Amino acid sequence: MKTFMQRPEDVKRKWFIVDADGKILGRLATSIATILRGKNKPEYTPHVDTGDHIIVINAEKVRVTGKKLSDKKYQTYSGYPGGQKEYSLQTMLKDKPEEVIRLAVKGMLPHNTLGGKMLAKLKIYKGSEHPHIAQNPQELKI
Repeated sequence: MKTFMQRPEDVKRKWFIVDADGKILGRLATSIATILRGKNKPEYTPHVDTGDHIIVINAEKVRVTGKKLSDKKYQTYSGYPGGQKEYSLQTMLKDKPEEVIRLAVKGMLPHNTLGGKMLAKLKIYKGSEHPHIAQNPQELKI
């Protein structure tokens, strides 16, 4: 019996919607990363992007445990002298909550071009409104 290998042109993608309200950040990110990679499907193939599209709403209402709100830091560096900035999780959730979820999921995907294609299928929105009604997304319980 031959091993089945999914071809990129045969992948059937679905759209899922996830409500992040009250969900813990790390547990939410692992579930999203699994679906973006396609590891929940029986036809998963490591070198092919077999994952589905994910829409995350209410990104600002995600929770964290412990003292992460004050202790967890995000760093950016522009490449210029004095261009390094550091933000706490509390300020990131207030200013850019979409970026917090995106960075958490990005760290759990492959760090190559395939991972970039998987991350492009993730859509994150601050409120409960999103422009993807035409895709008819299914509710995903996490």
